[in-house]
Amino acid sequence: MKIGMLGAGAIAQAIARHAVAHGHEVVLSNSRGPASLAPLVNDLGALAAAATPAEAATADLVVLAVPWPQIPDAVAGLPRLDNTVVIDATNQFASLSPTPEIADLGDLTGSEYVSSLLPGARVVKAFNSLYVRFIAPDPRHEAGRQVLFLAGDDADAKNTVRDLTREFGFAPVDLGTLREGGRLIQLGGPLSALHVLEQD
Repeated sequence: MKIGMLGAGAIAQAIARHAVAHGHEVVLSNSRGPASLAPLVNDLGALAAAATPAEAATADLVVLAVPWPQIPDAVAGLPRLDNTVVIDATNQFASLSPTPEIADLGDLTGSEYVSSLLPGARVVKAFNSLYVRFIAPDPRHEAGRQVLFLAGDDADAKNTVRDLTREFGFAPVDLGTLREGGRLIQLGGPLSALHVLEQD
């Protein structure tokens, strides 16, 4: 599978490392241009490349992992992502300084908002509820596998993300729709930042 990364921060890098370790191609992108990603691509190896966000978005699966305020700009120039599975790994931090502030989306969940910006895409919320220190290492531990919560409105898209993350070593748990399941794992939700292991 070719996986396009919109964003190249800590979360995106952690997911990219799992992907290349399991034989998937990764196309990284950020707001500063492909040249800025040369050291990271070199570190990730032959299965990694850098491109523009529009080029990364043509991959088989796309991961959105940019800071919340940057989402509109990050997706503005993308081609239509009809039927593309998009993993939304974002959290709705309107700002982090001087204190964290959660964006007010009214009745929408964070991923419903993201989905509204990506018409045609099949959005699956995942990876946002874990700190990067639980995503980056091998998710298989002596005590069990790292649980990864996910939510989405498209069953086939969720199956794709479930199978991919299970291949990485996670224990994916489907929480339902972007509205119901997304509310559980977004900022302020009861499962946000919850570190859980599933015994094998």
